[in-house]
Order: sequence, then structure tokens, then C-alpha cells
Amino acid sequence: MLGLIVAAALVAVGCGSDDDGGDSTAAKSDGPVTIEWWHIANNEPLKGIWQDAADEYMADNPNVDIKITVLENEAFKTKLTTTMQAGKVPDVFQSWGGGTLAEQAQAGLVQDITEPTQDWIGDLNEAGVGLYQVDGKQYGVPYNLGMVGVWYNTALFEKAGISEPPATWDEFLAAVEKLKAAGITPIALGEKDKWPGMFWWANLSLRIAGTDAMQQAGEDGSFDSEGFIKAGEELQRLIDMQPFQDGFLAAPWDGAGGEAATMANGRAAMDLMGQWAPFTFAANAKDKKGPKLGWFPFPTVEGGAGAPDEQFGGGDGWAVGKDAPPEAVDFIEHLVASDVANKAGASGAILPVLKGSESSVEDPNMKAVLDTRAEASYVQLYLDQAYPPAVGAAINDAVQGLFAGKSSPEDVSKSIADAAKAG
Repeated sequence: MLGLIVAAALVAVGCGSDDDGGDSTAAKSDGPVTIEWWHIANNEPLKGIWQDAADEYMADNPNVDIKITVLENEAFKTKLTTTMQAGKVPDVFQSWGGGTLAEQAQAGLVQDITEPTQDWIGDLNEAGVGLYQVDGKQYGVPYNLGMVGVWYNTALFEKAGISEPPATWDEFLAAVEKLKAAGITPIALGEKDKWPGMFWWANLSLRIAGTDAMQQAGEDGSFDSEGFIKAGEELQRLIDMQPFQDGFLAAPWDGAGGEAATMANGRAAMDLMGQWAPFTFAANAKDKKGPKLGWFPFPTVEGGAGAPDEQFGGGDGWAVGKDAPPEAVDFIEHLVASDVANKAGASGAILPVLKGSESSVEDPNMKAVLDTRAEASYVQLYLDQAYPPAVGAAINDAVQGLFAGKSSPEDVSKSIADAAKAG
């Protein structure tokens, strides 16, 4: 069983590289090179930022042709799985690290890039870098790292008479009641994609069961212990309040009728999501701006074993396919270098991991996420990425059963424990 990914004190300090192109000392191919690059930034501004970065790299390296495939998150996962089963792997592709990357490494589908990144990997946030290590070797490079928290519509909070964000779970449930009383849908959810619902169970598990139980479950599969069952019971309390928009079980995260669109167009007050949420909201808003937002960390739970500075989150990065040319790693260095990192950070699309690039982040809410990242004593990686894919899928499926009214909290914990122990 792959253990949990732990980050102690996610503090990013120091100076980053000023390299705006590839590393001139990196290995290079003799002739023309094609890099197949798959990413999931299907919305602006990040989609355009990535295109510009590719254009810049090709201008500096005329022998390189970068062919970009842009896919929505779920479509990406499906296509990547199918492609890998056929033994083919993109040269550079989106990765969240953790158990999925470990399984790809063990299958020989991705490259060990420890040596070609050794001169500059230290310029990146240590916790982010650690998410892409397997048995002490580097199999990927992070570009974005943040926390999952609650985004809220400030106008709808004001309408419901909520003067400040809830800090505890009981206060959060009271806020849900106030919103319902004001005729406002409290929470947007896209449970068709399953992982948005998993975020609720995972956060409650971290708050109630705590880090020790999380780490223990990562080793022995004990997701059926008391703390995890209690987390399911607290989530059941929320579900019984019927706080979600109509049709949430059939709604995706992104796209028409989805969670992001519901939040973006003022049809719900809150959304539990990562740092990518605001620009996805804007892309799904009729006015392409979306509502004025606030942000707060997931509430604490009275009597729970989890501490307030223990967070649930992760980020995004790049893995390198088994047959990729050496220019693939050189291109990744370009993607995390200062010019691109600062541009992406200033856009509000990501929280860059290059040390020193934190100052590029200007949005107050994104700064709040960044501050939480800096103060976190522990970060639990997304559960569907922390473990091997079969276990991650079992977690998503089990939690969806709770939202659908088909499973009890005990059923959820048992299903997850059974899958983890079998793996």
C-alpha cells in the first residue's frame, strides 16, 4: 500500500531560476523532434499561457515541434488510460503524482527524470516536488500547488445574513440553514464526476480521524475505523439537509449545467474546490467574470483529531512518457521557469511552485490559499490520486453511493477498506 503524501511546513523561500528557455546544458537530439503534450487547461487564461509557452520554446528551439492536445479533466483521464493500455504514452502529460504516478512508474510507462532535473528541481517548492517522487526518484515535476477550501459568493452570504465565514463544522451547517431559509441553494456539487463529492468525505475524515489515522489507513487500509465512519456520519448530516442544486448527481464539475456553472452564475452560494476554481467559474459564467468570491479553509470539527493547520489538497504537474525525447524535460524546465510561472501566477490560474514566484499572485483569495499552503503542517493528497488507481476509484464510488442515498457511512468505510486491503 502506498503511504500518504505528507508535507511538513509548506514554506516556499529563496530565489528561483531566471532561465526563460531550455537548459543549454541539457541533452539534445540530433535532428527534428516532436513533443506530444497533453494538458487539461481547457479554459482561459491558462490555456493561452500554455500555448504561448510552447510557441516561445519552439521559437528558441527551431528543431522542436510541440503538438498540443487539450482535454477536459475526465476526458483526459479516460483517453490517457486507453492510450497507456495500448502501450503508448504522450511525451509530456498532466499528472497529480501520488499512487497513480507510482503505478505508471512501476509499469515502465514514465521516465525516471532524477538526473536531467537535478540542476534545477531544487528551485521548486519541496512539498510539491515530493508529490512526484517514487522510491526517492523523480518521475514528474510540479507546476501548481494549493489547498482545497470553500469558495463562497459574498453577495449571497450577505443576503442570508452571514457576516463572516464559518470556522467550525457546526457553524458551517448553521450557515447552510441560513442560506436555505433565504431561498438560496447553499452548495454547488458536480457528483457525476465523483471526485467533487470525495472532497467532502476526505476533508471530514482529515478533520475527524486525523493525520495519524490517515497515515495508518494508508499503510493497512483501516478506513473502517471509527474516525472515518464518523466522517461519513457528519457528511450524512449535510446531505440530509438537501443543500445541493437540483440534479447534482448528474452534474459534471465543468461545462454546461455543471458545478462550476451553477456557482459561476449565482445559483449556489458555496463550492468546495481547489485553487483552480475561480478561473473555471469565470469560464462558465455568462458574463465571463462570475460573482465576487471569498474563500475559507475547511471548517474544524469539535472533538476531531485533526488540527486546523492540517489541510487537504495537492496540485498539478508534468510526467514524461517512456519514449519521450530529452527535449521533453528541457521543455518542462521552461514551463516552470520564472517568466511562465510569474505570468501564470499573476493570471490567478495557478499557485506556482517556483521559489520566489509567490509574489506574482495578486488575487486576495488566491493569496489566502497561498498563505494556508505556507502555514500547513500536513497536506493530504487527493485520495483518488494518493493511492493506486483501483483504490482511488473505490473511494470515489463509495462516497458517491452516500450522496445517492444508496450507502450508509458504514458501507462507505467498509467498501474503501476492502479495496485498500485487497490492493
